[in-house]
Amino acid sequence: MHKATAEASANIAFVKYWGNRDPRLNVPYNNSISMNLAATRTRTTVAFDAAYTADSLVIDGQPRAGAALERVSRHLDRVRALAGTELRARVVSESNFPMDAGIASSAAGFAALTLAAVAALGLELGERELSRLARLGSGSAARSVPTGYVELRTDGTDAGSFAYTLYPPEHWDLRDIIVVVSREPKPLPSSRGHAAAETSPYFPARLSELPERLKTVRHALRTRDIQTLGEAIEADAISLHIVAMSSRPPIFYWKPATLQLILAVQKWRAAGIPVYFTLDAGPTVHLICEAEHQEAVLQRLNEIDGVLEVLVSGPGEGARLSETHLF
Repeated sequence: MHKATAEASANIAFVKYWGNRDPRLNVPYNNSISMNLAATRTRTTVAFDAAYTADSLVIDGQPRAGAALERVSRHLDRVRALAGTELRARVVSESNFPMDAGIASSAAGFAALTLAAVAALGLELGERELSRLARLGSGSAARSVPTGYVELRTDGTDAGSFAYTLYPPEHWDLRDIIVVVSREPKPLPSSRGHAAAETSPYFPARLSELPERLKTVRHALRTRDIQTLGEAIEADAISLHIVAMSSRPPIFYWKPATLQLILAVQKWRAAGIPVYFTLDAGPTVHLICEAEHQEAVLQRLNEIDGVLEVLVSGPGEGARLSETHLF
């Protein structure tokens, strides 16, 4: 048996990508910038053995078949091809945060799966190649491989689309206060949303805005300027959801509590608390602030109806191997 275990964090995208230039290879249309989330963790154990006649998958204690298993098997096929083996695998994965709620569960999952599978088969890949390989499973997983504040760059090719660290976690003590307002599965997975992006009449406008926004966010991270960062990430989140809502078919990820939180954040800022919102493809609202304002934001969250769960995270590490196996 060849076994390895890896851990990876979810990430929150400050500048997001939405739409794939090459859907088959998950090559995005644009660069994206994110922060790994230390408080979110997916741990995955992968074992290859000649005794296995087929791949199997268990997520959070539940055996999975169908589309979930097929997606994992396709990704394992990529690793098997690199290793020159046809061994089947058992995959067991656990996360400490909700799936399908806009917290980038697939990013953490495929980053951990990639590293564990590569290590189990004895492959030696550098961070760039691990990131590129993880991207093939889930686009945002590329950003969960490097540590801290990360940029996924793309030149439109497979080999030229990978993530790297902009700054380590200790560069800026930001907080992502993750406000879960629904545990229902998303109406459409992100993969379907990416595919529909090109049908929105606003998609070209979004792409034209992104080079300047990326430049702004890089500058804000470098100088630790929360206002500049916050204004840019709010604009980017709204832009993405406008594209989703105007796609064919239209995709509405927001819940009533999502809008309530967005309006509340504007009021809190007017009252002197520098906190800003962003949203990935889901109803979950991510409140971004510096660590010193965390408690003030948490206190005001108590006044909001519809909040099911609150997670707080600072910047975290990238994908890493673990000695604690799940089986």
